[in-house]
Amino acid sequence: MGWRRREGGGAVAGAASRLRFAPSSNHLLVSSWDSGLRLYDADACELRMEAKSEAALLDCCFQDEAVALTGGSDGSITRYDLHSGAQGTIGQHHKVVSCIEFSQITGQVVTATLDKKLMFWDSQTRNVNPNSIKNLDSDVASLSVCEMYILAAIEREVYIYDMRNLIGPVKVKDSPVEYHLRSLHSSPEWKGYAAGSVDGVVAVKYFDRGTDGDMGYVFRCHPKSRDGRSSMVPINSIGIHPFDKTFVTGDNEGYVIAWDAQSKKKLHEFPIYSGSVASIAFNHNGQIFAVASNSNYQESDKMVEEHQIFFEMKQHF
Repeated sequence: MGWRRREGGGAVAGAASRLRFAPSSNHLLVSSWDSGLRLYDADACELRMEAKSEAALLDCCFQDEAVALTGGSDGSITRYDLHSGAQGTIGQHHKVVSCIEFSQITGQVVTATLDKKLMFWDSQTRNVNPNSIKNLDSDVASLSVCEMYILAAIEREVYIYDMRNLIGPVKVKDSPVEYHLRSLHSSPEWKGYAAGSVDGVVAVKYFDRGTDGDMGYVFRCHPKSRDGRSSMVPINSIGIHPFDKTFVTGDNEGYVIAWDAQSKKKLHEFPIYSGSVASIAFNHNGQIFAVASNSNYQESDKMVEEHQIFFEMKQHF
């Protein structure tokens, strides 16, 4: 078994902020700092749709196969009909929306902003209950939905809230790493999560502390750099396989590595990407994972940013 890399078209203006696969198809959603939302067909490796907004888009997610949601630098939460191209505003924050998630179980849109707030919106009424606003001590670096729970990476900690009881306090508060967290991904299959820090450390934790007789573990993805010193490379994104106990990390230097969560060993190191890895994601059956790679170059007197989408296709021999 191996992987074959295919390009999803050429370089696109602006740095990518997030990519997400659809719940049950191989459609891929990509948000970017150039205010663009793009929909790719991973099977054909082609761009299918592009929509522009008024603001830079810091995050995106699917509500279902036909509807996408984004969070903007102007505080807007926007809903996109992927069939008609129509756009509508769900809500408005006073500050930048840094993260957005949708819960299929509760029907809530969850947003985190740079004014240290976590908010839960009713996707039908497009309103937020005052009891559903969480005031935090710091900004949220990453969000992840896991069944009825929402996980938030805040500084060095992972907060876990039960979305069925938002009046109550945080359910769990983990402090798995020494430095601030950059990325977070949870798994219903594992009943746990993997989180990556700004210094290249990954923590794997389980909700049930007795899972596999292991309370979880922490390891450094790249122990040594070329000069023999410890690497301090941020883990920008983590993707968890939907069925296997494996996950993939993507870092600021273009490395993408697959890991076995059970044996705690490296499975595969992919050929290095030319730019930093901004975001990675598995499709619904784990046969494809996508990578958004950001790069920049000098043009006249300004720095130009661009991104490219790649698809790693699993090959069976």
